[in-house]
Amino acid sequence: MSGRRAARKHPDRPARRRRPFLVALIATVGGLVGIAAVLAVVASVFVGGLARSYDRNTDTIADAFPSGDRPAASGDGAGADAPMNVLLIGSDSRSNLDPNGDHAAGGRSDTLMLVHVPADRKSVSIMSIMRDSWVDVPGHGTAKINAAYSWGGIPLTVQTVEQLLDVRIDHVAEIDFAGFVGMTDALGGVTVESPKAFSIDGRHFDAGPNRLDGTGALAFVRARYAFADADHTRVRNQQAFMRGIVDGVLSKGTITDPGRIQDFVTATSKYLSVDAGLDFGTLVGLGWSLRGVTPSDLQTFTMPTAGGGTSADGQSYVAVNQGAVQSLSAALRSDDLTSWLAANPH
Repeated sequence: MSGRRAARKHPDRPARRRRPFLVALIATVGGLVGIAAVLAVVASVFVGGLARSYDRNTDTIADAFPSGDRPAASGDGAGADAPMNVLLIGSDSRSNLDPNGDHAAGGRSDTLMLVHVPADRKSVSIMSIMRDSWVDVPGHGTAKINAAYSWGGIPLTVQTVEQLLDVRIDHVAEIDFAGFVGMTDALGGVTVESPKAFSIDGRHFDAGPNRLDGTGALAFVRARYAFADADHTRVRNQQAFMRGIVDGVLSKGTITDPGRIQDFVTATSKYLSVDAGLDFGTLVGLGWSLRGVTPSDLQTFTMPTAGGGTSADGQSYVAVNQGAVQSLSAALRSDDLTSWLAANPH
């Protein structure tokens, strides 16, 4: 399960005018770069340049998926009418990867999010998976879920999430945390809603709206020890940052400024790795299919947990709520996540 990069194959193709929501899907971790490119459709001549920028800067992970048995494909198969699950990985090891590009040079994934796009394309759901979740990692026994990245890179991370949720991952995107700085500064800063006031490394964040530059955004999404509930608030902050990026990309000052869009795509894509199927054309097609969706249709939540625990070797971990995850898994497989969220408010 290596994960070696292959030659980039991202064909340019014209995009149709659309409502710019797909940003909400990938802006969080970098798959959103393609969405920002789609937004530039308002300057049609500019799209080709954005596609080339995405193609030139984005790394392709040749072996992003595990071999062997995997959950069945979503819906009735591939295509515009099938549900889609995208695994978003945030890490700070991408710049120090093995020269062979295996995406497993000892780092751990700091952020895991599952993006579910339903077949009806009427909403987008983004689920945070807490990095200390205590799960079975295939071939390694029970451990924190972020250890999968260290032991087997992206393929093992995908396999672990697929086994945990019993759903197939259709696409995967990884972004280094330095990309969070780049995308924030390219937008001239973002505004995030902090659930609570806190301070870290000499920087203070107020409860409510905070206007952040790139370094502030990075501190905001990575803060953990400032909170009594540690990662629980951390993942909520990451979701707040995601919404801040969406608002920034959709703002009039961005969508009417081709230069700012170009800067956003360039700043983000150079920190981005995606599976071979998540090319510019795929993102354009997905964006078109989501043309009727608005930011209010974005649903964010965290995979159900059941308190904490300590392993035999002294590790503190987050316990998974097995019963709730089983019903969540069923909702994902039946493509009825909206009903599940209504019955399980977060």
